[in-house]
Amino acid sequence: MHPGETQQAEAVAFLSSPSAYGSDGPVEVVTTHSAHVFLTGGLAFKIKRAVRYSYLDFSSLDSRKGVLERELALNAPAAPEIYDRVVAVTRDASGGLALDGAGAPVEYVLRMHRFPREAELSRIADAGGLTVDLAARLGSAVAAYHADAERRGADGAVLIREIIDELREAFDGMEPVLGRGRVAAFLDRAEQVFAQAAPCLTERSAAGYVRRCHGDLHLRNLVMINGRPVPFDALEFDERLGTCDVFYDFGFLLMDLLHRGAAAQANAALNSYLQAAGDYGGLAALPLFMALRAAIRAMVTVQGMAGSSSDEAAGDARDYLDLAADCLAAAPPRLVAVGGLSGTGKTTVAARVAPLLRPAPGAVHLRSDVERKALFGAAPLDRLPAEGYGPDVTAKVYARLLDLAEQALRAGQSVIVDATFLEAGYRKQAQALAARLGVPFDGIWLHADPAVLEQRIAARTGDASDADADVLHAQLKRNADPAGWARIACGGEAGQVAGLVQDTLFPA
Repeated sequence: MHPGETQQAEAVAFLSSPSAYGSDGPVEVVTTHSAHVFLTGGLAFKIKRAVRYSYLDFSSLDSRKGVLERELALNAPAAPEIYDRVVAVTRDASGGLALDGAGAPVEYVLRMHRFPREAELSRIADAGGLTVDLAARLGSAVAAYHADAERRGADGAVLIREIIDELREAFDGMEPVLGRGRVAAFLDRAEQVFAQAAPCLTERSAAGYVRRCHGDLHLRNLVMINGRPVPFDALEFDERLGTCDVFYDFGFLLMDLLHRGAAAQANAALNSYLQAAGDYGGLAALPLFMALRAAIRAMVTVQGMAGSSSDEAAGDARDYLDLAADCLAAAPPRLVAVGGLSGTGKTTVAARVAPLLRPAPGAVHLRSDVERKALFGAAPLDRLPAEGYGPDVTAKVYARLLDLAEQALRAGQSVIVDATFLEAGYRKQAQALAARLGVPFDGIWLHADPAVLEQRIAARTGDASDADADVLHAQLKRNADPAGWARIACGGEAGQVAGLVQDTLFPA
């Protein structure tokens, strides 16, 4: 027990008792490195432990009150269903303690509403319930969170420089667990990538992308409330650590998904975030951001071993460092175009293939149907009038697709464009973009019997495409058959078709 906790022991004992809450129900106490949490009924009460570490100081009552108020201010806007208010534990005239009484405060408590532990995204993932669709909603939720985050004036390059320096110092004594050669190789590569990314990080600071973010955005700090993913438990004790590039904040979540082997979910989250935020420039630093997040998890895992020789913990730490190195491995981007008539399953195939393209977490998936709706300020599932499909609008759609593709490719991320590509001119523009940027190009043409396509179009629900049988018949009359594109029969099951496309993109 830390010295300051001796005086705090009376409040801890009081809050551990059902009588503190006027109840006879059980009180469950959860203790972390910096807090005690008391769970009773539908409520949770948190106090900060009276501890002092190198990175935080909660030894005074005023400091504990201040950090609880900061925690409330940071989290309540995004999670009002959880965070309620800060109340005092007071000493009454008889010398006893009361919760939110009229006497002098002896401790401060953050009052919160509980949620089922099964609603935590980490538990949902562990149970196999983190679907690609849910991951996409997760990316959109994080984009909305960042849109509301307060802008800060710090230089993003300076912030990342500090993190690399901290890792270098911490890793100095961790070679016996992580491996001297592996640590040195990671740090050397991180320095190289940082040197390349530093100007971009500074530019992003000036553009407003450095904000007061969540700071600890992984699956354990996200929960489903009323069917929506909600961030909670933001990093509250250090404003410097909580201030970062929004993509560094988001990179923690993507890294966590990759570490769990959820590559398809990571890719879905990335693409929904990009669709919502429009921040394609952040992709340039994403490999570095994910690598640093993974390296920090390696560092924290070793620190948590506290001199013990846990093979499981040591293996987990090495896995994190391996992921960090993999994120920094050179992986030149490529441009893939998936074309075909309506009903050929372009979107389904592109979404399945996107996570396989390097660098992690996979390709930016650009879809003509979604971008067309966006031009009209419409939601993906809104139906457009006929004028939304005129040749002038279609030209704008392809220009938009190729512009976004160029932004992502220049940032170093692979791109998969999903559109009919019926006109040779648009196919040539895609190939010319790849040639101009010096990246490989792959054209994939999906085809199937018209009767199969008609059946698929008739069975569509909840899809951004407005194409119907009449649209398909008009497309069939054009008899598009791109020379030089790989023809893939798509009459089979989606996974089988995606496998054929994968074999084309990654020949043995």
